[in-house]
Amino acid sequence: MESKIISDTIDIGGNIRSLRIAKGIKQTELVAMVQLKDVKLTRETLVKIESGRQHIKVSQLNAIRECLGVRYEEILNK
Repeated sequence: MESKIISDTIDIGGNIRSLRIAKGIKQTELVAMVQLKDVKLTRETLVKIESGRQHIKVSQLNAIRECLGVRYEEILNK
């Protein structure tokens, strides 16, 4: 079973959303990029992650970080 990242103080999903928008990437585009890395992610799941309604899996975080071309610190910043 894969670990999930849970944080009450860091808005990981909100940070992902902000970085994605700043780079001009649509949700469907990011999902496709992540899926090309053989990581399971649907648009519905991304919406839930970005809104803070679902915890992100480690594999998803790593793939999203790579697709956005950012450092972990940018996603995990308060």
